[in-house]
Order: sequence, then C-alpha cells, then structure tokens
Amino acid sequence: MDTQKIGGTVVNIVRYATGYYELLCYAMRNLPVLKRLPVRSVLRKQLYFTGIEALSKVSLIGVLVGVVVITQVTNIVGQNALLTGKILIWTVVRELGPLLAAIVIIARSGTAIASELGSMKVNREVDSLQTMGINPVDYLLIPRIFGITTTVFILTFYFQVMAVAGGLAVTSFFADIPFLRQLNGVMTALTLFDVAASLLKSLLFGTAISVISCYQGFSVHSSITEIPQAATRAVMQSLFVVFILDGLITFLLFT
Repeated sequence: MDTQKIGGTVVNIVRYATGYYELLCYAMRNLPVLKRLPVRSVLRKQLYFTGIEALSKVSLIGVLVGVVVITQVTNIVGQNALLTGKILIWTVVRELGPLLAAIVIIARSGTAIASELGSMKVNREVDSLQTMGINPVDYLLIPRIFGITTTVFILTFYFQVMAVAGGLAVTSFFADIPFLRQLNGVMTALTLFDVAASLLKSLLFGTAISVISCYQGFSVHSSITEIPQAATRAVMQSLFVVFILDGLITFLLFT
C-alpha cells in the first residue's frame, strides 16, 4: 500500500509538472494575443483585482513587518544605522519582501482565479467560448498569467519600499531615532545584486502562482464539488513551489 501511495504521488507530481510546463510554454509562445482588445480587457481587470485592490493590505503588512524587524534589531544592536540597514536588506529585501508579497497574492488571488475558472468550466461558459470560435486558453488564461506575474513583480518592490520606509518612519517617530540616518544606513547596505535577486524571485513566484492557479481552475470538469478542491490544490501547490524556489534561489545566490 505504501508503495502504491508513493507511486501515485510521483505520478501526480509528474502529471502536474508536465501540465504546468506545457501551459507556461503555450502562454509564452502566444503572448501576442494580448494585443487583442478583448484579451487586453481581461488583462486590465486582472491587474486591477490582483494589484490595485491589494495595495492597502500590502501596505499595512509591509509597514508592520518593517516596524517589527527594525524594533527587534534596535533592541539587539542599539542605534547602529549601518547594521540595522544590513539586517533590513537581508530580511526584507532578500527574503520577506518577495515571499510575503507572493503569499498575499496566493491567499487573495490564487483561490479566486481557480474558483472562477472552475465555475466557468462547470457552467459550460468555456464550451460557449469554443462554440463561438474563441480559444478559451488565449482569452481566459494568458491575460491572467501575465497579469498575476506582472502584479507580483510590482507588489514585491512596493512591499519592500513600505516595509523599509514605513518601518523607519514609524520607529523614528516613536523611538526618536533620526529617520535620515537610518535611511542612509539602508541605502549604504543596499546593492544592485540584492535588488536583482529580489526581483528575480518575484518574477518566478508570480509565474508559478499564475500558472498553477490557472491550470488547477481549468482542470475542473463538470461537478461543482471540484471547485473548492481545485482552489485548495492551487493554494497548497503554489505555496509549496514558492518555498522551494525561494530556498533554491537563496542557496544558489547567497552561498
């Protein structure tokens, strides 16, 4: 029985990995469909839902993370602006920024996309598109994949700015620590390599989240009970892949 379970797990992993790879390759080859007006309309809606509507939550989480990190560092090392800046770069820019931005998108948008696409499959809306001669993958999946990837990329940078600047501002106000001195310490410690590594993570995270969520939503067949299952698989597999990518990139770039 254990052997059968292991074999079944391996088969599922290979099947999902193959499906994700094929969907990603198809999306990359057919990016020009974004030039079409109906597809651009879907893209704009996805950018608005995934990006603009998430700004308030990302801002709040970013500031809170910055305050927590800076407070803990200050309690340990005192008012050492350079060391505080280095630790902020190590924690927020290299790790927490891309990771937490991805988690917010997974929790907020990954489930929504998988559920929405699953509902469209159950309600035969996808079949209706095919009847009208519209490729459902081009119309439904490609703008969502591109939109989520772009959003995660931008929100990661925004999260880092809010965590660093917002955290420094709040702690400066309450702890009477000069804001500009702390900011100068951060800018001194920050390197182009740190920024590039962070943006690389965000790009890969966004791609993984979008492809997995779309694939799982589109894998629903005819039963409404499959929708929550697809949403759960989208969230869990997205988290799993994001953490694997995070650990792999960190190991390759910073060891």
